[in-house]
Amino acid sequence: MNLQARAELGSTLRSRSQIARVVTEDWCGREMYCPACDVQSLAKTRPGSPSCDFICIRCEERYELKNCKHRFGIRIPDSAYASMLAAIRSDRTPNLLAIQYSPTFSIVNLFVVPRYFITENVIEKRPPLGTHARRAGWIGCNILLSRIPIDGRITVVREGVPAASPDVQTLFLRAKQLRKLPATSRGWTVDVLNAIRSLGATEFSLADVYRFETHFAESHATNRNIKAKIRQQLQVLRDLGFLAFVAPGRYRIIA
Repeated sequence: MNLQARAELGSTLRSRSQIARVVTEDWCGREMYCPACDVQSLAKTRPGSPSCDFICIRCEERYELKNCKHRFGIRIPDSAYASMLAAIRSDRTPNLLAIQYSPTFSIVNLFVVPRYFITENVIEKRPPLGTHARRAGWIGCNILLSRIPIDGRITVVREGVPAASPDVQTLFLRAKQLRKLPATSRGWTVDVLNAIRSLGATEFSLADVYRFETHFAESHATNRNIKAKIRQQLQVLRDLGFLAFVAPGRYRIIA
Protein backbone atom coordinates (compact mmCIF):
# COMPACT_ATOMS: atom_id res chain seq x y z
CA MET A 1 0.00 0.00 0.00
CA ASN A 2 1.48 3.37 -1.01
CA LEU A 3 1.65 6.47 1.15
CA GLN A 4 -1.39 8.08 -0.49
CA ALA A 5 -3.55 5.04 0.19
CA ARG A 6 -2.40 5.00 3.79
CA ALA A 7 -3.30 8.68 4.04
CA GLU A 8 -6.80 7.95 2.74
CA LEU A 9 -7.21 5.34 5.45
CA GLY A 10 -6.54 8.08 7.97
CA SER A 11 -9.16 10.44 6.57
CA THR A 12 -11.23 10.14 9.71
CA LEU A 13 -8.58 12.03 11.63
CA ARG A 14 -9.47 15.58 12.54
CA SER A 15 -6.89 17.39 10.45
CA ARG A 16 -4.48 17.02 7.57
CA SER A 17 -1.57 17.55 9.94
CA GLN A 18 -2.65 14.52 11.95
CA ILE A 19 -2.79 12.47 8.76
CA ALA A 20 0.70 13.67 7.86
CA ARG A 21 1.93 12.67 11.29
CA VAL A 22 0.53 9.15 10.96
CA VAL A 23 1.88 8.73 7.42
CA THR A 24 5.39 10.01 8.13
CA GLU A 25 5.67 7.95 11.31
CA ASP A 26 4.54 4.90 9.36
CA TRP A 27 7.14 5.59 6.66
CA CYS A 28 9.94 5.98 9.20
CA GLY A 29 8.90 2.79 10.92
CA ARG A 30 9.14 0.88 7.62
CA GLU A 31 11.90 2.62 5.68
CA MET A 32 14.22 4.59 7.98
CA TYR A 33 17.50 3.08 9.14
CA CYS A 34 19.70 4.28 11.98
CA PRO A 35 22.14 6.93 10.69
CA ALA A 36 24.37 6.32 13.71
CA CYS A 37 25.12 2.63 13.09
CA ASP A 38 24.39 -0.15 10.60
CA VAL A 39 20.96 -1.17 11.94
CA GLN A 40 18.47 -1.06 9.07
CA SER A 41 15.35 -0.06 11.01
CA LEU A 42 14.21 2.14 13.89
CA ALA A 43 11.83 1.09 16.64
CA LYS A 44 8.81 3.22 17.49
CA THR A 45 8.80 4.44 21.07
CA ARG A 46 5.82 4.25 23.37
CA PRO A 47 3.18 6.97 22.95
CA GLY A 48 3.94 9.96 25.15
CA SER A 49 7.70 9.43 25.23
CA PRO A 50 9.07 12.97 25.73
CA SER A 51 10.65 14.38 22.54
CA CYS A 52 11.40 10.91 21.25
CA ASP A 53 9.54 9.07 18.48
CA PHE A 54 12.04 6.38 17.43
CA ILE A 55 15.03 4.61 18.92
CA CYS A 56 17.75 2.33 17.60
CA ILE A 57 17.66 -0.97 19.45
CA ARG A 58 21.44 -1.41 19.06
CA CYS A 59 23.15 1.93 19.68
CA GLU A 60 20.15 3.44 21.54
CA GLU A 61 20.31 6.72 19.63
CA ARG A 62 16.94 8.47 19.94
CA TYR A 63 15.13 10.37 17.18
CA GLU A 64 12.44 13.04 17.20
CA LEU A 65 10.34 13.36 14.03
CA LYS A 66 9.21 16.69 12.56
CA ASN A 67 7.21 16.99 9.34
CA CYS A 68 6.18 19.84 7.08
CA LYS A 69 4.34 20.11 3.75
CA HIS A 70 6.73 22.85 2.61
CA ARG A 71 10.49 23.09 2.74
CA PHE A 72 11.70 23.80 6.25
CA GLY A 73 12.62 27.43 6.76
CA ILE A 74 15.04 28.80 9.31
CA ARG A 75 12.93 27.68 12.28
CA ILE A 76 11.48 24.36 13.43
CA PRO A 77 9.04 24.62 16.37
CA ASP A 78 9.96 22.28 19.18
CA SER A 79 9.21 21.54 22.82
CA ALA A 80 9.07 23.67 25.97
CA TYR A 81 12.00 26.08 26.18
CA ALA A 82 13.00 25.18 29.73
CA SER A 83 12.80 21.45 29.01
CA MET A 84 14.93 21.84 25.89
CA LEU A 85 17.63 23.77 27.76
CA ALA A 86 17.70 21.12 30.47
CA ALA A 87 18.00 18.37 27.86
CA ILE A 88 20.86 20.15 26.09
CA ARG A 89 22.79 20.80 29.30
CA SER A 90 22.43 17.18 30.41
CA ASP A 91 23.21 15.83 26.91
CA ARG A 92 19.80 14.18 26.55
CA THR A 93 18.51 15.78 23.33
CA PRO A 94 17.35 13.39 20.61
CA ASN A 95 18.51 13.52 17.02
CA LEU A 96 16.10 15.33 14.72
CA LEU A 97 14.47 13.78 11.63
CA ALA A 98 12.92 16.50 9.45
CA ILE A 99 10.57 15.32 6.68
CA GLN A 100 8.97 17.37 3.92
CA TYR A 101 6.01 15.59 2.33
CA SER A 102 4.10 16.23 -0.89
CA PRO A 103 0.33 16.91 -1.30
CA THR A 104 -0.04 13.17 -1.90
CA PHE A 105 1.96 12.40 1.25
CA SER A 106 5.05 11.04 -0.46
CA ILE A 107 8.44 11.85 1.03
CA VAL A 108 10.08 14.73 -0.83
CA ASN A 109 13.01 15.66 1.41
CA LEU A 110 14.41 14.28 4.64
CA PHE A 111 17.44 15.34 6.62
CA VAL A 112 18.78 14.40 10.02
CA VAL A 113 20.30 16.80 12.54
CA PRO A 114 22.64 14.89 14.87
CA ARG A 115 21.88 15.85 18.45
CA TYR A 116 25.43 17.08 19.00
CA PHE A 117 24.63 20.12 16.85
CA ILE A 118 21.60 21.12 18.93
CA THR A 119 23.20 23.56 21.35
CA GLU A 120 21.84 26.42 23.44
CA ASN A 121 22.81 28.90 20.73
CA VAL A 122 20.59 27.24 18.12
CA ILE A 123 17.53 27.40 20.38
CA GLU A 124 15.20 30.40 20.24
CA LYS A 125 12.76 31.21 23.05
CA ARG A 126 9.20 31.79 21.82
CA PRO A 127 6.76 34.26 23.42
CA PRO A 128 4.46 32.72 26.06
CA LEU A 129 1.02 31.61 24.91
CA GLY A 130 -1.74 34.13 25.49
CA THR A 131 -4.21 34.07 28.35
CA HIS A 132 -6.94 32.55 26.17
CA ALA A 133 -4.81 29.64 25.00
CA ARG A 134 -5.43 26.16 26.40
CA ARG A 135 -1.89 26.20 27.84
CA ALA A 136 -1.77 29.88 28.75
CA GLY A 137 1.71 31.06 29.67
CA TRP A 138 3.46 28.04 28.14
CA ILE A 139 6.81 28.97 26.57
CA GLY A 140 8.04 26.94 23.65
CA CYS A 141 11.18 27.10 21.57
CA ASN A 142 12.36 26.99 17.97
CA ILE A 143 15.37 25.21 16.55
CA LEU A 144 17.17 27.71 14.32
CA LEU A 145 18.42 25.78 11.31
CA SER A 146 20.33 28.81 10.08
CA ARG A 147 22.68 28.41 13.05
CA ILE A 148 23.44 24.77 12.29
CA PRO A 149 26.25 24.21 9.75
CA ILE A 150 25.68 21.89 6.81
CA ASP A 151 27.73 19.26 8.67
CA GLY A 152 24.76 19.05 11.06
CA ARG A 153 22.06 18.80 8.38
CA ILE A 154 22.67 15.44 6.73
CA THR A 155 20.55 14.66 3.67
CA VAL A 156 18.75 11.29 3.71
CA VAL A 157 16.27 11.97 0.86
CA ARG A 158 16.55 14.82 -1.66
CA GLU A 159 13.74 15.55 -4.12
CA GLY A 160 12.43 12.03 -3.63
CA VAL A 161 15.78 10.33 -4.22
CA PRO A 162 17.35 8.54 -1.23
CA ALA A 163 21.01 9.11 -0.45
CA ALA A 164 23.15 6.00 -0.08
CA SER A 165 22.84 4.85 3.52
CA PRO A 166 26.63 4.25 3.93
CA ASP A 167 27.23 7.88 2.93
CA VAL A 168 24.66 9.10 5.46
CA GLN A 169 26.18 6.96 8.20
CA THR A 170 29.70 8.17 7.36
CA LEU A 171 28.59 11.80 7.71
CA PHE A 172 26.77 11.02 10.95
CA LEU A 173 29.85 9.30 12.37
CA ARG A 174 31.88 12.41 11.55
CA ALA A 175 29.31 14.62 13.28
CA LYS A 176 29.40 12.29 16.25
CA GLN A 177 32.97 13.40 16.95
CA LEU A 178 31.38 16.34 18.79
CA ARG A 179 30.35 13.93 21.52
CA LYS A 180 33.96 14.12 22.74
CA LEU A 181 33.20 17.66 23.93
CA PRO A 182 31.14 18.47 27.03
CA ALA A 183 27.57 19.31 26.04
CA THR A 184 27.93 22.82 27.47
CA SER A 185 31.05 23.48 25.33
CA ARG A 186 29.67 22.49 21.94
CA GLY A 187 27.95 25.83 21.33
CA TRP A 188 31.20 27.61 20.58
CA THR A 189 32.42 24.81 18.32
CA VAL A 190 29.19 24.67 16.32
CA ASP A 191 29.09 28.47 16.00
CA VAL A 192 32.66 28.68 14.68
CA LEU A 193 32.07 25.82 12.24
CA ASN A 194 28.88 27.52 11.01
CA ALA A 195 30.79 30.77 10.48
CA ILE A 196 33.50 28.94 8.55
CA ARG A 197 30.93 27.22 6.35
CA SER A 198 29.27 30.57 5.61
CA LEU A 199 32.53 31.75 4.02
CA GLY A 200 31.79 29.45 1.11
CA ALA A 201 35.41 28.48 0.54
CA THR A 202 37.38 25.30 1.14
CA GLU A 203 40.41 27.24 2.37
CA PHE A 204 40.31 30.29 4.62
CA SER A 205 42.47 32.37 6.90
CA LEU A 206 42.36 33.23 10.57
CA ALA A 207 41.59 36.82 9.54
CA ASP A 208 38.48 35.54 7.72
CA VAL A 209 37.15 34.05 10.95
CA TYR A 210 38.08 37.14 12.97
CA ARG A 211 35.49 38.99 10.87
CA PHE A 212 32.84 37.25 12.98
CA GLU A 213 34.24 38.66 16.23
CA THR A 214 31.30 41.02 16.80
CA HIS A 215 28.80 38.27 16.10
CA PHE A 216 30.50 35.92 18.56
CA ALA A 217 30.70 38.68 21.18
CA GLU A 218 26.92 39.11 20.96
CA SER A 219 26.09 35.39 21.11
CA HIS A 220 28.69 34.63 23.82
CA ALA A 221 28.39 37.75 25.95
CA THR A 222 30.29 36.34 28.94
CA ASN A 223 33.47 35.78 26.95
CA ARG A 224 35.89 38.70 27.02
CA ASN A 225 38.63 37.27 24.79
CA ILE A 226 36.89 36.37 21.54
CA LYS A 227 39.94 36.07 19.28
CA ALA A 228 41.66 33.66 21.65
CA LYS A 229 38.48 31.60 21.80
CA ILE A 230 38.29 31.51 18.01
CA ARG A 231 41.86 30.19 17.81
CA GLN A 232 41.06 27.58 20.43
CA GLN A 233 37.99 26.41 18.53
CA LEU A 234 39.92 26.11 15.29
CA GLN A 235 42.26 23.75 17.12
CA VAL A 236 39.27 21.82 18.47
CA LEU A 237 37.80 21.48 14.95
CA ARG A 238 41.19 20.31 13.70
CA ASP A 239 41.43 17.67 16.44
CA LEU A 240 37.89 16.48 15.66
CA GLY A 241 38.70 16.04 11.97
CA PHE A 242 36.69 18.93 10.51
CA LEU A 243 39.70 21.10 9.59
CA ALA A 244 43.33 20.77 8.55
CA PHE A 245 46.07 23.34 9.17
CA VAL A 246 47.62 24.32 5.84
CA ALA A 247 50.10 27.00 6.92
CA PRO A 248 50.40 29.51 9.77
CA GLY A 249 47.04 31.28 9.90
CA ARG A 250 45.56 29.24 7.04
CA TYR A 251 43.10 26.32 7.22
CA ARG A 252 41.26 23.89 4.97
CA ILE A 253 37.86 22.28 5.51
CA ILE A 254 38.03 18.49 5.31
CA ALA A 255 35.15 17.39 3.08
